[in-house]
Amino acid sequence: MNWLRKFFDNQRRHFQPGGKWERWEFLFEPTEKFLFGWQQLTSGPPHVRDSLNVQRYMVFVILALLPCLFFGIYNVGYQGLLAAGRPAGLWPSILLGAGKVLPLVVISYAFGLGWEVLFSYVRRHPISEGVFVTAMLFPLTLPPTTPWWQVALGISFGVVIGKEIFGGTGRNFLNPALTGRAFLYFAYPVQMSGNAIWTAVAGSGRAVDAVSAATPLAVAASGTGPVEKALADAGYGFAKLFTGLYPASIGASSTLLCVAGAVFLVALGIASWRIIAGGAAGILATGWLLNLLAGPSAPAFWKLNPVFHLVMGGAAFGLVFMATDPVSAPDTHAARWIYGLLIGALTVMIRVLNPAFPEGIMLAILFGNVFAPLLDYMVVALRLKKRIPNV
Repeated sequence: MNWLRKFFDNQRRHFQPGGKWERWEFLFEPTEKFLFGWQQLTSGPPHVRDSLNVQRYMVFVILALLPCLFFGIYNVGYQGLLAAGRPAGLWPSILLGAGKVLPLVVISYAFGLGWEVLFSYVRRHPISEGVFVTAMLFPLTLPPTTPWWQVALGISFGVVIGKEIFGGTGRNFLNPALTGRAFLYFAYPVQMSGNAIWTAVAGSGRAVDAVSAATPLAVAASGTGPVEKALADAGYGFAKLFTGLYPASIGASSTLLCVAGAVFLVALGIASWRIIAGGAAGILATGWLLNLLAGPSAPAFWKLNPVFHLVMGGAAFGLVFMATDPVSAPDTHAARWIYGLLIGALTVMIRVLNPAFPEGIMLAILFGNVFAPLLDYMVVALRLKKRIPNV
């Protein structure tokens, strides 16, 4: 790689102020950082002794997301082969899943990076590494049957409307990936809701776009008897729900992989354990409260064991990878606890009290994003109020 290092060293002068390619410096610097890491050193104090810069931060998040992506590829193919009545071996599942999932990921990156490059050129600032995480998160929240043009439209809306119009990375108050996902859900509800969108399958003899297979959340929302029994009868035991091997969004179903990702990110100091723990506590507490309030005539969903709310759908994925977004989440420790509790409570309430929207985590996080600045303000104001009498 010495020849590549020398090439960048020789060309850098052309991209510096006064160089003939000065206007393209916003592309040169991120590319060099991506290939060789951060080369800038300080010659005098103060020295920053933490190696976790923005670039490494985003790389670690993507590394934590890769298992969810690989599992999603396998699960999409596995569910498709099962629905087609064909043997669901490892490699046939991976090949079918890759054909369904990878185009969505490529489109997400192509349009997400395209918008980021355009705004970086207009504003004359380097490309933000945050778009790499956004472009990975967005397709993992989608059904595998999502049309390609909707993927392009959704990531464009998330990057432009959810981030760039507010000034770019660091100034957006909503999670861009969830903003794009919410836009698609409300703009195209037919392709984003129902039971017929979660299993992409190619049938023998003719092409079938999708089959209708009820998801665990749909089973729980429509059950009239004990929900745990209804889930077990549908083939959704606790172990299957925890591993995520059921029809769902591409990469958000495996609680097991989300827990592993949470351990990885928290250990590196990237994700806030307070937000994750607060979200889990909010889900469990709200589910337990509904259990207490459920009378004989209450819907069966009210009586569901609260632990099932954590392992069904995208609750764990949202808490680990979405709610902990450092830009749209609170900064103070106390506010992070409240923020997590709010998201967890809203998730269960939306699931149980709104039959038309059985998931809940997406809207709960977006509501939490809106309240995050207020929570920080309240925490700081209370601390200052306690200090003033002692000054």
